[in-house]
Amino acid sequence: MKTIIEPFRIKSVEPIRMTTRAERETAVARAGWNLFGLDSRDVVIDLLTDSGTGAMSSEQWAAIMRGDESYAGAPSFTRFESAVRELTGLPHVIPTHQGRAAEHLLFPAIAKPGQVVPNNTHFDTTRANVELAGAVARDLPCAASRDAQGLAPFKGDIDLAALERCLADERDNVPLVMVTVTNNAGGGQPVSLANLRGVRALCDRFRVPFFLDACRFAENAYLIQQREPGQRERRIADIARSMFDLADGCTMSAKKDGLANIGGFLACRDANLADELRTRLVVTEGFPTYGGLAGRDLDAIAQGLREVVEQDYQEYRHASIRYVVERLAARGIPVLQPAGGHAIFLDAARFLPHLDWQDYPGQALAIELYLAGGIRACEIGSVMLGRVDPKGVETPAPHELVRLAIPRRTYTQSHMDYVIEVLEEVWRDRESIGAVKIEHAPRVLRHFRARFARMPARKAAPASLGGRA
Repeated sequence: MKTIIEPFRIKSVEPIRMTTRAERETAVARAGWNLFGLDSRDVVIDLLTDSGTGAMSSEQWAAIMRGDESYAGAPSFTRFESAVRELTGLPHVIPTHQGRAAEHLLFPAIAKPGQVVPNNTHFDTTRANVELAGAVARDLPCAASRDAQGLAPFKGDIDLAALERCLADERDNVPLVMVTVTNNAGGGQPVSLANLRGVRALCDRFRVPFFLDACRFAENAYLIQQREPGQRERRIADIARSMFDLADGCTMSAKKDGLANIGGFLACRDANLADELRTRLVVTEGFPTYGGLAGRDLDAIAQGLREVVEQDYQEYRHASIRYVVERLAARGIPVLQPAGGHAIFLDAARFLPHLDWQDYPGQALAIELYLAGGIRACEIGSVMLGRVDPKGVETPAPHELVRLAIPRRTYTQSHMDYVIEVLEEVWRDRESIGAVKIEHAPRVLRHFRARFARMPARKAAPASLGGRA
């Protein structure tokens, strides 16, 4: 059938509190115009992140009831470890409370001050943890990624020629190469198996370890299945295994493609590195068989890792993203194409061409989406990824994007239709959206806690959608 339905029935529901524009103006002003500062009860459709915000299955809830809370050696860990090994083939599995905790273990253990860590594009916490270790996070996105409207199938690829130059120029100064799948900061775009094989060959040639940031590995595997020649008949789980077989290790946020609300892991092949990581784990996260997680969370992740590679689930997941992207593009609304794996990315620079990058168009647009319809989205532009040197000079991000990350198994098609309707209204009145300025920002990961000032619009704000009169 042409209609791809949600491959599940809804068993439990959570009410959404509808709000007026006036209520939303008060709420976001109180939060310093930072959507991270909002109370979730003041949000109608929450697309801030897909991390830990999805709905768990009945089998995952059943697994939670099986969870064993023994401090050491719980059977929950054995089931978790078995699921990760089955998926990845990596022998050493180290649980953490989420993905950034895995990064915080890995980079200080493997990277020294002044060394260079190449990536297709580091996401926010990855970059922060590389830099906190004193290393340099170097982004090497492929040329196709520069064209937000281009339809290249694998715009998440790393630039192999640039990586080769980096490894040659920085010989003995690169502790590892990392590739993020899918490439979140690059618009949720996938990385091809061919590209990953190219990375493996270069890492072998220069004798450098190769790690995946694997938090959306299954979505990447599905897009390989659909877009890469010779992959269409393969199972998603087999494609995922081919990805992991090329790597020496991975960091993972199980809050994404683990289909869980909390958790993550670090897995690797090197027994000596694993021993060092477990030593650090005991100091910061907990004993190596729970790593900062309850036993019930380990069991929920183990089940989620098996569900996430199911074909029907991935078909539905990607259809919901394509549904919005295609309809926005048909209306002339600037949206990054082709559709990625986990989110809709608005091209804020083209949406608000009257704003310069110093006006933070992504943040300005995200604020307006919330005011117009209660949609909470995330700026992925020069607020999040802009660089500030020691003298305070700022350089822009490669793109000014707004990410509408779709929580897994949470919203229905009518919710997506509402999102489209709100976006149409904001698009019609886009010239009324003014600039945003940063009033205060912390030194690291400023987008989480910054406070902004919103510049006056040039004309009256639009009427509210979807809330009470």
